[in-house]
Amino acid sequence: MPTPIPKKILARQHEIVADFLREIDRHLADLEAGRVTEMLEIRDLAARLHIHPTHLSNTLKLVTGHSPCHFFEARILDLARRLLRESPAPVADIAARLTYDPSNFTKFFKRFAGLTPKQYREAEWARQRRQAETLTI
Repeated sequence: MPTPIPKKILARQHEIVADFLREIDRHLADLEAGRVTEMLEIRDLAARLHIHPTHLSNTLKLVTGHSPCHFFEARILDLARRLLRESPAPVADIAARLTYDPSNFTKFFKRFAGLTPKQYREAEWARQRRQAETLTI
C-alpha cells in the first residue's frame, strides 16, 4: 500500500495551482489593459511563484491532470473570445493585443475553438442580433 501524502504537502500543491491560475489571470488582465506588451511563458509564471518550471508542471499534472499550457491556452482563448464578441476592433488588432501575429492567432484560435476568429465573431454577433430581436418582440 502506498504511503499517504501528508496534508501539508497536499495543501501546498493546491496552493501552487491556485497561485498559478491567479498569476495567469493577472498577466492577461495586464496584457488586455496595455500595462504589458509581451506574453509571459510558463517559466516566467513559475519564476513569479518562486518555483522551478518542472515543479510547477509536475504539481499541476498531479493535482489537475493537465499541464500548465492547458490552463494558459484556455485562459488566452477565453480572453480572445470575449474580445472578439465585445470589441469592434479588427481581428488583427486583437491578435496584436494578445502578442500574436494575425496568422498565428488564427491558427491558435482555430485549433482550440474549431473555427477562425472571424467565423467566431460573425456567429456570435449574429447570435446577439437574434437575441436582441427576440427581446424586442
